[in-house]
Amino acid sequence: MLPSRFPSPPVVPEGGDAQFLRRLRPSRLVLPVLLGLAVVAFMFRHVPLAELGPLLHANWYWLAATLLVLAARDLGYVYRIRHIAEQELTYRQALDVIMIWEFASCVLPSGQGGTGAAPFILNKEGIPLGKALAYVMVTALLDNLYYVLMVPLVVAVAGAGLYPHEALQTKFVASLQVAFVVSYCLVTAYSGLMLYAIFVNPRSVRRLLVRLFSVRGLRRWRRAAYCHGQELVLASAQLCHNGWRYWWRAAVSTAFVWTARYAIIGCLIAAFVPMHSGTFLFIFARNITYKVILLVAITPGGAGIAEGAFPTFFGKFIGSVALTSFLVLLYRVVTYYLYLVLGSLFLPRWVARIFGRPSSPE
Repeated sequence: MLPSRFPSPPVVPEGGDAQFLRRLRPSRLVLPVLLGLAVVAFMFRHVPLAELGPLLHANWYWLAATLLVLAARDLGYVYRIRHIAEQELTYRQALDVIMIWEFASCVLPSGQGGTGAAPFILNKEGIPLGKALAYVMVTALLDNLYYVLMVPLVVAVAGAGLYPHEALQTKFVASLQVAFVVSYCLVTAYSGLMLYAIFVNPRSVRRLLVRLFSVRGLRRWRRAAYCHGQELVLASAQLCHNGWRYWWRAAVSTAFVWTARYAIIGCLIAAFVPMHSGTFLFIFARNITYKVILLVAITPGGAGIAEGAFPTFFGKFIGSVALTSFLVLLYRVVTYYLYLVLGSLFLPRWVARIFGRPSSPE
């Protein structure tokens, strides 16, 4: 799951069940799959098979650790959404929500991710739309706060090595640094705005957004700004009075799932390349900047871009081009293609279960 840093409006308008299902139809998988595989095939074009010898000496403990981290991450997501939704979901419902959310993240552009579809999914599970919006905004807020708090730590760990100086020209590294700093400042400012709106004065934030987007040149987004402000008002009414236990468990589960998500690449590389703990932490830190590239990707699930950027950020830790190309493919299999398959299995069952009974009132 790669929720957008700035939550987007639901992709489904009122009464848009058919439209939502059309956006997740199997034919939409063809382009991202072909694009991603084409990039990997291009990387393999001049790779001698003899250079893939290290694959025969894989460390199976690290491969098993990768699978355990993946499973722990998904179970953490299931726990988190069920807790944030105040136990209004059963574990089965929470699992369906997470799998379809992940699937939506794979077939929709990375900038939007599955966040736009999540309120609709929760609403179809019987949660009123206003509360569903509030719950999704809580996940977005906590995701943003994890990013805001983690960046200073990874900068302390990696320093200048946070950026791939060894693989990019100086001007491109400078551009990446600017993009990273701007992204961090925007996320920090937006997180502060969300905290103020939910816990202090949501209506003043709604007025601020409307006034901001009333400026000439931004007026076409004024209605969306008002809707987003209204979502903050609803979220505040629903959640601001929850006790510290609610927020503590939500925060800890968020830290758990995102730490597991960022650790996957390190586990995969460690399965084929011996490393010490310092290198593992360095890879974890660089993963933060790698995800900034994926956030601005316009392709579904970052297909093509994720594969192309991987060697730039992590090739230094792997060594040979052949092994790097293989790890690109393996990484996308366990973090992207796996969820295309799981989503294709969960979605028909979910549709049969949901649309076989009356939907909740919106």
